[in-house]
Amino acid sequence: MDASPLIDQYGRIHTNLRISVTDRCNVRCFYCMPEEGVKFVPRDEILSFEEIERFARIAVGLGVDKVRVTGGEPLVRKDLPVLIRRLAAIPGLHDLALTTNAVLLAELAEPLYEAGLRRLNVHLDTLDRERFRQISRRDELDKVLEGIAVAKRIGFGPIKLNAVAVKNLIEPDLAPLARYGREHGFEVRFIEFMPLDAQHLWDRGKVLLAADIIETLSREIAPLVPIADADPRAPALEYRFADGIGRVGFIASVSRPFCLNCNRLRLTADGKLRYCLFAIEEDDVKGMLRAGAPDAEIAALIRRNVAGKWAGHEINSSRFVAPPRPMYAIGG
Repeated sequence: MDASPLIDQYGRIHTNLRISVTDRCNVRCFYCMPEEGVKFVPRDEILSFEEIERFARIAVGLGVDKVRVTGGEPLVRKDLPVLIRRLAAIPGLHDLALTTNAVLLAELAEPLYEAGLRRLNVHLDTLDRERFRQISRRDELDKVLEGIAVAKRIGFGPIKLNAVAVKNLIEPDLAPLARYGREHGFEVRFIEFMPLDAQHLWDRGKVLLAADIIETLSREIAPLVPIADADPRAPALEYRFADGIGRVGFIASVSRPFCLNCNRLRLTADGKLRYCLFAIEEDDVKGMLRAGAPDAEIAALIRRNVAGKWAGHEINSSRFVAPPRPMYAIGG
């Protein structure tokens, strides 16, 4: 198999793979899913653990060394620790992480840790129970906080907390989340609201910009200082508090797109390969896997997908077109 790097026409080398294991979720955050009538992919169209593992092995053979398991909510996928154990055993895979809403984390943290998982990103927009219920349409905040506490006690690290920054909604939560992170050793990351919602509620006026959050946290807690040696390929702009206690990150896809440094590709739960979260086109991996295609053909498909990657999503131009699938169907 060709051992050259996965490189696109703009010279970006791809080493980071996001794998969605389900499009199902046990909450209904308004910026991701409608409250009712959600159409999920039939279960027999979702990739099996064997198919996911095979694809991951091929991708790692092409230079991918970082995999993040996502959803939907990945913890609703039955026997997920079995998959984690298989992925953790792939030679050459150096970084395995999982993104979760943590509703089921308290009961699954230990089997996931025993399977080899160490890094977690937990989605948490607020520490206020009523606002949590307003955003997620579920009353599960206590379970989320319990799950985070259990994961910390078991030894997961780093644990990062992701909050979607919707203007005129989460402003009261900025400082409390940052203080919670400082107290417990978690990095809180604020994600600018992106046009990936199922109900097309997005408009630019609803985006709470990273610069405004930085100003608020610097005023209410302590000045924020950019981290000089941060990984330039990472999606988050990272800052530390000047008093030396804690750090925060900002995924500023709207105000400061990081497309020119992007090193990620994505496999959806139903087996489609995407070179961008906002991609319009996809390549069918599942069809090849189920037709018995050899590894070399699947590797060639991965290379073609990466080679055809666009310069960026153009979210700030009139040429931007929202992807035909919402976030939960693409993979976080």
